Amino acid sequence: MGYQVVCVDNDQEKLKKLNNGQVTIYEPGLELLFKRNIEKGKLIFTDDIKTAVLDSEIIFLCLPTPQDEDGSADLSYVKCVAGEIGKILQEDEMIRGDAERELKIIVNKSTVPVGTSRIVTELISKTGIENFEVVSNPEFLREGFAVEDFMKPDRIVIGARSRKAFGKMKELYEPFVRQGNPIFEMDPESSEVTKYASNSYLAMRITYMNELANFCESVGANVDMIRLGMGADTRIGKRFLFSGIGYGGSCFPKDVNALMKTSSDNGSPMKLLEVVDKVNHEQKLVLVKKILDHFDNSITGKKFAVWGLSFKPNTDDMREAPSVVIIRELIHLGASVSAYDPAALANAQFYLDGILEYNHDQYEVLKNTDALLVLTEWNEFRNPDFEKIKEYLNESLIFDGRNIFDPVKMDELGFDYYSIGRTAVRQHSNVVV
Repeated sequence: MGYQVVCVDNDQEKLKKLNNGQVTIYEPGLELLFKRNIEKGKLIFTDDIKTAVLDSEIIFLCLPTPQDEDGSADLSYVKCVAGEIGKILQEDEMIRGDAERELKIIVNKSTVPVGTSRIVTELISKTGIENFEVVSNPEFLREGFAVEDFMKPDRIVIGARSRKAFGKMKELYEPFVRQGNPIFEMDPESSEVTKYASNSYLAMRITYMNELANFCESVGANVDMIRLGMGADTRIGKRFLFSGIGYGGSCFPKDVNALMKTSSDNGSPMKLLEVVDKVNHEQKLVLVKKILDHFDNSITGKKFAVWGLSFKPNTDDMREAPSVVIIRELIHLGASVSAYDPAALANAQFYLDGILEYNHDQYEVLKNTDALLVLTEWNEFRNPDFEKIKEYLNESLIFDGRNIFDPVKMDELGFDYYSIGRTAVRQHSNVVV
């Protein structure tokens, strides 16, 4: 949108790659924006935090907040950088004697617990700096759609304490909301909670559908039919009603646990989230139970092919991915695994530490294996060559953790097919799923 953006990091290897024009994560649409703005000189990567802070009007803290052992968000990176920013501004003011410096806006963009804006404000205030404000501006980006979500946001949430800060942030985001999508102004505490509340609610919807799918199997119902019936209710809506093998990624697991911990620390525990977290952990092993049931509780010496390692399609992110839990459990039970993923094979070597084979072809990975496991719903898996699958597998056996295939079609093709919550055969040809 014409702004000058300086990205600061202390990871020299990452900076080297970025400055050489290499995008360090997989995200559709990112590479085009990345290269276009580097060529225009609008996007710069550096480790010089001092120059970046002094030359910028708005400073975004886009720092990791990993889950601590007690479930809380680790704010050590946020606190460290906040303290450093305070010292830089203090030293500059002492040298220049410029108490009338333009207001510096320091934005918490990371997902942080309620009260973090006050913590950052206090850390910077200790240096004696006054002309600054800490703003909460959580991101609502879906991995795999992050560029689209940023360029055309459903809403923008700004938590601030002054009209001047609100004004600057609204001016910044105005080009992104020309179609009238709302910018919500609120206090920083409400803004901080909004992010956790949104992710935790979506995690709760997913978990409810997973429990419902397990129930459907026990009574002979079809969760896909139920999803359609539920989604038609405008009070419920169609999104986040798909059942599977549990949620993962960098947001939902961490945010659910952080909100649980914060609510407990403040004497108002959110018991519903405790159940959500527990059920999600259990759901990641539902497919393993189906595999054991099929093989009479013994898979020693069996070899399984896996399609999909990332926690969701269109990303290479494997943080909290169900695939990691499933593969580790299969290997623990005496099986071996060969895996293919369109984007996450490099990350898999970090998370699975050489305990499985990798293949760069979705069909070659099937050779001499006893079953196919679908663990991520990449589009390229939705309409495969089923004859080739049958030819390469030792037996025509598929365990579909993402319900991407039609059970009726699988039966017609001669596959032994297992999915999540879909034991009932569809009766009506005029229903489209």
